[in-house]
Amino acid sequence: MNRVKGLLLMDVDSTLICEEGINLLGKKAGVGQEVAAITEAAMRGELDFEAALRERVSLLEGLPVSIFDEIRQDIHFTAGAHELVSELQARSYKIGVVSGGFHETVDSLVAELGIDYVKANRLEKKDGFLTGRLLGEIVTKEVKKAMLEKWARENGLDMSATVAVGDGANDLLMIKAAGLGIAFNAKPLVREQAPYRIDVPDLTQVLEILDRID
Repeated sequence: MNRVKGLLLMDVDSTLICEEGINLLGKKAGVGQEVAAITEAAMRGELDFEAALRERVSLLEGLPVSIFDEIRQDIHFTAGAHELVSELQARSYKIGVVSGGFHETVDSLVAELGIDYVKANRLEKKDGFLTGRLLGEIVTKEVKKAMLEKWARENGLDMSATVAVGDGANDLLMIKAAGLGIAFNAKPLVREQAPYRIDVPDLTQVLEILDRID
């Protein structure tokens, strides 16, 4: 077997995919504008992420679990997503995603791309409906950084062999901890602090940066 040569970790919403999954759920619940406003403030770092997430999830109470099949039709991979994953896997990289969104939407995306690792939040359900509550550990910025370190360690990789890509304040710690940290069409706070940035919606630009600095 080929030795693992690197690890790429990506955010999901507005990075791996074009949309914000929780905003799509908010629209279905009839609270789209309210949820989107909280999402925007949290991504800019103006709100505590966990508190903002719990507030948005509470607004989803009563949605049927079938809603996840519905919104899958409204989710689109960012340009270059398939190419980035397949090319890095050909280069003996492992790929992971860490999401402040939900396994209920993220897992099917991970399966489609053949991604190796996934960490996201879980929604509580009862009798086929969302309760408006979360289950288990919340994926905060600290958790994202910890997963980068954990998966690197599991593959015998130094942190210099890791790449992290994200757009919101919740991604900053992992972006700064990675050997190559990239702000992807990011909020101002992230663009200012990330070592590298991509300002076009094309994930193949990650390969260009990698090739340039190798």
